Order: sequence, then C-alpha cells, then structure tokens
Amino acid sequence: MHIVIPDDYQDVIRSLDCFAQLDGHRVTVYHDAVNDREVLAERFADADALVLTRERTIIDEALLARLPRLRLISQTGKVAAHLDLEACTRHGVAVMEGRGSPIAPAELAWALLLMARRRLLPAMQALYAGQWQVNLGDRLYGQTLGIWGYGKIGQRLARYAQAFEMPVLVWGSEGSRQAAERDGHRAAASREAFFAEADVLSLNLRLVDATRHIVTADDLARMKASALLLNISRAELIAPGALLDALDAGRPGFAALDVFEQEPVIDPEHPLLQHPNVICTPHLGYVERQGYELYFGDAFANVAAFFRGEPCTFANAGVKVSHRPQGE
Repeated sequence: MHIVIPDDYQDVIRSLDCFAQLDGHRVTVYHDAVNDREVLAERFADADALVLTRERTIIDEALLARLPRLRLISQTGKVAAHLDLEACTRHGVAVMEGRGSPIAPAELAWALLLMARRRLLPAMQALYAGQWQVNLGDRLYGQTLGIWGYGKIGQRLARYAQAFEMPVLVWGSEGSRQAAERDGHRAAASREAFFAEADVLSLNLRLVDATRHIVTADDLARMKASALLLNISRAELIAPGALLDALDAGRPGFAALDVFEQEPVIDPEHPLLQHPNVICTPHLGYVERQGYELYFGDAFANVAAFFRGEPCTFANAGVKVSHRPQGE
C-alpha cells in the first residue's frame, strides 16, 4: 500500500523507531507546508492512506472528491476541525485516531513562563551582543497562576506551580472548577475576577466551536499591566487582533506564545514576533522525540492493522470500509 505523510517539517519521521511499523509499504514523506488544494490533490492522488501530523493539513470535501483511491486517514492525536469527518464517511474514507500526552506541552509552557518572567530572551540576546545584565526579571514565588481549562495539561501546570510556591486560580467549566477545589486550589469567583487577579494566565482549552474567540478584548483589558498571558493551546481561542491591541495598550503587559492563527509562521515581520514584550516558539508543545514516538507509533500501528484487515475502531463509526484500494 502507498502511504503518504505530509508536513514533516523537520525531516525526522523516518528517524523514529516506530517508522519500522510501515515496513513492506511504499511510503512518501513531504517536508514542506502546503495548503494549495491542487498540489495536495496531486501529491495524494495514488495514496491508499494518509498519516496526518495533528492539524497541519486540512482535509475537506473538495479535496476528498479528488482522491477516489484513498481508504484511510490515520491521525496523530485526536481529530479536530481540520478534518471533515462527515465528508470522509461519504467518500468511504475511514479515520483512525491516536492518543495525546500532556507531558511535553506542559513542560514547554513552564519553560516559556520562566523565560518570560525572568526576561531571559533579551538578557541572552544582549549577552551574545557583548552586554552584561541589561534588565530585571521577576520571580515566580507568590505570583498567582491562572489556569483556564483544568484538564490534563492544566492539572500538570498546577502541580508545577505548587513546587514554585505559586497560588493557583482556576476558571473553566463547573467540573473544572470543582476538580481544582478538590485538589486544593481556588476557583475564580467569576470570569472577570479570573482575568483581573491572575499574574500569569494560561489558556489550556481545546479549540472547538464553543471556544473559538472565547477570549475577548474586554477580558484582556481586565488583566494587570504586569501580567503575562501564556498560550500554548490555540491562537484562535483569542478574538482576532485582540491580543496585539491589548499588548499595545499595556494590559496584559506580556505574552508568551507557542501558537499562531496562520501556521507555519515564516514572516519575521509578523507583529507578534516583533513585539518587545512577547516571546514566541514555533508550536513546539508536542514536538519532541518521545512524544513523536507515541503519536506516530499509534498512527503507524493503526495503518498496519487496517491493511491487515484487523478489527479497528474508527472516529467515523458509520463509514463503509474497504481495506483494498479502488479498482482492486
């Protein structure tokens, strides 16, 4: 079978131990970022299966209509808005999901928090330019960590905060707030109080229709001038343009970001990359070797099981499955 893997930006997938699970199949790997449907249709034309890296490739009705041979999409992690499940079902394309892990994203979030609070990036840049101690940072001790979304990543961040003696303030669903209180943390009295009280505010929500643009300009305007907004989840959680306007207005004073509305970001003149009070990383939350072995190990195991004709669980349970490509 022909398996196509797009969006391997770093050219690392073939180096993973789990790649051996695809032995016996023809595998094509692309190392660039392409959104042009014509190019994707040409690249995927004779693919029996696609292995997708998170949400990097959009699979919609118009593209699927061009791919009559395609039988399987094996998704690293969970299916999200990039993938039209109903269209996959109509076209007879099975979709299989894998697992995620909170470990690497939480670690990156904490690294960004420390870098931003201690102002490490400008201090390091100055050192390499021949200057010594050009600024003052702030310690984490005693600062309130606000967590919106007390799931696996949020809970891990709360444990990190305890080690640094940071009080934790949680906002989110009723279930999230109750879980936080059971763990000994404080639930915010209101959304307004949550934004006003947090010294560091971390967004840890999934991007779904209900959370898209859920953070508004009014929310950001309530933050302290000294506060830091930390977002490793999705840029689209924040209303378009609201964060840049808020930073320019001085509330919050700082931001640390791993996500952008358009990815990959390759324009060095992007206003958030140019802002003096923002530090950015290129969506590295889940991008580390052990995480990739987990994500791609699941995805490749699903491909192998599917084409061996083994019983499989599909994200689109109603799909009519053919384990053989069109015409065979």
